[in-house]
Amino acid sequence: MNMETIEHVANSSSGILYLMAVLLLLALTISIERSWHLMKVIKQGNQIMDKLESETSIGDQILAHLGEGYDALPHVNVIEVALKHDLAHDFDRIADKLDESIMREAPGIDRFLWILDTIVTMAPLLGLLGTILGMFNAFQVLGDAGSAPTKVTGGVAEALLATAFGLVIAIIGLFFFNALNNRVRVIMHQLETLKVMLLNRMYLHYQDATSPPKIVQGPKVRIA
Repeated sequence: MNMETIEHVANSSSGILYLMAVLLLLALTISIERSWHLMKVIKQGNQIMDKLESETSIGDQILAHLGEGYDALPHVNVIEVALKHDLAHDFDRIADKLDESIMREAPGIDRFLWILDTIVTMAPLLGLLGTILGMFNAFQVLGDAGSAPTKVTGGVAEALLATAFGLVIAIIGLFFFNALNNRVRVIMHQLETLKVMLLNRMYLHYQDATSPPKIVQGPKVRIA
């Protein structure tokens, strides 16, 4: 299929195929960018959790160095919320603050996925619309004097390409959409796990900081 044939088929669909080509390019761009970004977030999140797992009790000094070297990472933003909390003031409120920070990070994690979801739904519908317009143009040939039946069948075959193109876009987009949704679930699970790990280790530090000092008694002296 040469460029002239592609241009003829696109024109027979009243330009719908041009719009579908833009949707395909947009879907591939979002899929590639989000796949790379979310994979990077998962990898760096695992590194932070590995560092935290080796600690039994953490304070401000460890929290301050835990997220070093990771820029614009949702895990780091959650750690910063824990770092700003005053453990000596109220430990019970820190769980609510960590939940709030996780909810704030959620929109940034699944960013642009709604566009991919819309393309998956829209592409087959646009393909069907292009096929209908192409068949309408194909059957108009019957009104011309001396038109051959092969022109009609050829026009119908060209019109069906729009539906096929729409289904291809939907299949590609659905594959990446499900894969990216799975990575989003992994990251959200990481953040929930990070929250629990922080609470457990900060609670031990909180207990050590608030427990009264032990009084060391010397040996008893017996008076005769």
